[in-house]
Amino acid sequence: MVSFYPGPSRVHDEIPGYVRDAFKIGIMSINHRSEEFVKMSERTITLLKERLDIPKNYTVFFTTSATECWEIIAQSLVTDKSYHLYNGAFGQKWFDYTKRIHPLAVPMPFQINEKLEPKKLIFDQREGIICITQNETSNGTQVSNSIIKAIKKTNPTYLVAIDATSSMAGIKLDFKSADIWYASVQKCFGMPAGLGLLVCSPQALQRSEQINERNHYNSLVYMTEMMSKWQTSFTPNVLSIYLLMRILEKSQHIDEVHATVLERYEWWMDFFSNSSTIKHLIANNGVHSFTVITVTAAADLVLRIKREAKQRGFLLGEGYGEWKSSSFRIANFPALQTREIEMLMRFLKGF
Repeated sequence: MVSFYPGPSRVHDEIPGYVRDAFKIGIMSINHRSEEFVKMSERTITLLKERLDIPKNYTVFFTTSATECWEIIAQSLVTDKSYHLYNGAFGQKWFDYTKRIHPLAVPMPFQINEKLEPKKLIFDQREGIICITQNETSNGTQVSNSIIKAIKKTNPTYLVAIDATSSMAGIKLDFKSADIWYASVQKCFGMPAGLGLLVCSPQALQRSEQINERNHYNSLVYMTEMMSKWQTSFTPNVLSIYLLMRILEKSQHIDEVHATVLERYEWWMDFFSNSSTIKHLIANNGVHSFTVITVTAAADLVLRIKREAKQRGFLLGEGYGEWKSSSFRIANFPALQTREIEMLMRFLKGF
């Protein structure tokens, strides 16, 4: 079965071998305060910065998931209001969770074909946090680097937090344009689920020090103190950190990965332009995600495609929310092979 599900998705072919290596050398049993772990943590984070062009003065943290990052941000970086810009289910879930902790969280939904206009997004408080879902997995849209950068520029005293769960390690992100980025490894990193990444700017960490929230094991000030020693505030998924290190050792620079992902996205756009029955859900090409492609068709045809795809060995993503019955989603993640994409395209041509 080839998984085109947009997370958890297909893992890199090398993963089983890396797991065997981890067992042989005792990685699964090492203490997370040991010298062995510290060296592995430092190497993994160094590789992340090199491969993804994360600024050297940004701090990378290991978490249990991207979802946990919602909690860390809400607890340690929100003092009063947070503003949530979203057009889909995962952005709304981030808002909903934050509101449980901070009732003054502000929802700012927009339409799936709408391109954000930074000039209309100027906030008048002295400081705060702006939360943006860069890549909306539920509907296959994205907010570009240039728009994120412009929003930060027009709101310099605000922190800008970015959900890059289904785009980090798949496309080139301008990390300098925002203060907080988070993701999980089961999407573009091509790994099994169970590890999250949180990337913070010096401005974000300065804000956490000012707030000085220390009530939780994942309070950002405590996490920062521990990461200064390349350690975590909890017993982490050591195996996943090891697997991430091994993947990064062999991976290409993000410029090359981005070029491949973009080329494959364009293959799909050509494919839809020649189909009379299935189309991209999003009419505005300017807001298309490059890593999650959402396909729409008549509900009965969608049901038939998903059923027959599974019989042929392809796992497609379910539609989400209001598009559940009339759409399906296709991952365009780096771990997928060209031949697998070609096989899926040949299958879909039959409809």
